[in-house]
Amino acid sequence: MISEYIQACLRQASYEILADDHSFYGEIPCCTGVYANAATLELCREELRDVLEGWLLLRLTQGLALPVVDGVNLVAPKVA
Repeated sequence: MISEYIQACLRQASYEILADDHSFYGEIPCCTGVYANAATLELCREELRDVLEGWLLLRLTQGLALPVVDGVNLVAPKVA
């Protein structure tokens, strides 16, 4: 289920080439604060995935809500 959620989020990613240094910027709008910047598109995608995984783990451990993405609803487990 987690891998499905990550894939759904990555399908929402958008990328652009920055005019000032021609590096790549990527973000996942539905996941506030998840963005990356790298010299190549491939590196930007890898960095964006790493940032997404960290964001996801943080939100899950803090019991914070996650957005439903492409119908995938990942709910944080209740901790006693």
